[in-house]
Amino acid sequence: MAPRINVAFVGAEYQINVGYLARVLKNFGISRMYLVAPRCKYNGKEALKYSKHARDLVEKAVVRASIAQLPKTDMVVGTTGIWHKSEGAFMNVYKLSEFEKLLDKKFRPRSLTLLIGREGTGLTKEELRACDATFFIEASKEYPILNVSHALAIALYALTRHSLSREYSEVDSAYADPREIERVQVLFDRMIRGKSRIRDKKSVSMAFGHVIRRSRPTKKELNALSVALSEKS
Repeated sequence: MAPRINVAFVGAEYQINVGYLARVLKNFGISRMYLVAPRCKYNGKEALKYSKHARDLVEKAVVRASIAQLPKTDMVVGTTGIWHKSEGAFMNVYKLSEFEKLLDKKFRPRSLTLLIGREGTGLTKEELRACDATFFIEASKEYPILNVSHALAIALYALTRHSLSREYSEVDSAYADPREIERVQVLFDRMIRGKSRIRDKKSVSMAFGHVIRRSRPTKKELNALSVALSEKS
């Protein structure tokens, strides 16, 4: 079960990033924005302009003076672009890909607070030490620091993709299942059975099966093949 996620933006410096962060939150189904000690007018003209259809999150943002005042959750998770910075809690620093796996298999929190740091300096060492875990996104070492909204989008995709995938179940239902593929295989085998020029029918049948399964056909594609294979020559 995916945890309920709160996102808190610490020390926001620029209205434009507040707007972009609001959009990312709404993209991934998060309905509340927390701001900790913002340094800009978080609900100013620029923030509202760049929030687009997530304007309501900016207008109703919950502002707190410190991390300690945020709602309590099972885990507090920090983010950093410079992972050496969190050396005081080195054993709790993970690559995002690793943290995603541990979240499901080991930590299993029902709720977590994700802290996004300041645009210029990120989270302080003290703030990172207060986190139960910290992750970083594996970007190029030549320039590993991502814009806060880009980092949040990648993080939320990783942390919510399994739960949100249920909303797109119709995509998977468009593809043929093994039984439907097997029916087309039967039609193909029946067709080549009457072809005297095909000597090694077993190899041809296996080749067709490998190709059709690797291609992951849709139901419509298999139906089209079925009609062709059912036609008498």
